[in-house]
Amino acid sequence: MTITEKQHSGEIYLPMDEEILKEQLVFLDSLKEYNEIPHVRMKEREEKLRQMLAEAGEGCYVESPFFANFGGRHVHLGKGVYANFNLTLVDDTHIYVGDYTMIGPNVTLATAGHPINPELRRQGLQFNMPIHIGKNCWLGAGVIVMPGVTIGDNTVIGAGSIVTKDIPSGVVAVGNPCRVLREVGQRDREYYFRDRKIDPSLWETK
Repeated sequence: MTITEKQHSGEIYLPMDEEILKEQLVFLDSLKEYNEIPHVRMKEREEKLRQMLAEAGEGCYVESPFFANFGGRHVHLGKGVYANFNLTLVDDTHIYVGDYTMIGPNVTLATAGHPINPELRRQGLQFNMPIHIGKNCWLGAGVIVMPGVTIGDNTVIGAGSIVTKDIPSGVVAVGNPCRVLREVGQRDREYYFRDRKIDPSLWETK
């Protein structure tokens, strides 16, 4: 198995391998260029994002500053994905984000882990597990998603949550560790925040 195959298979490998670093540094330079493009040059930012990422659907937008271990090279964004300031992607392996998902400020999606055994960790070894975020999700400010986690479609992850295990579709989940609080239900079609009612005319546009 090659070092690159180990990187994307969950096997333990050495991330400082010369072959990996050679590519990684190029991707990081590309990310730096993206962060330096002024926001008024929107078209240029969109084009650069498509060049950087593994996939970027129509209407994707990632605010600067944006941080990624591999410059977004292993990141797959569906259409209409929006990510706010200070998105951090530890994209040592693949991260998938579904259509129309919204990501709040200061969110971290981390695919990389290190052995608990201190002797192995001292060698700088690590392993990577992919992350899958479904369609039409909302990750609140400061959410952290750990390696190997899958979050289902239409799910909301509350601000500050640390997601260590899979979360199903159509729920609100919060906490550290993140747990399902409730299902998305009828009340969510009537109220958008506490006792504030949704204007019925909003449904007419759908």
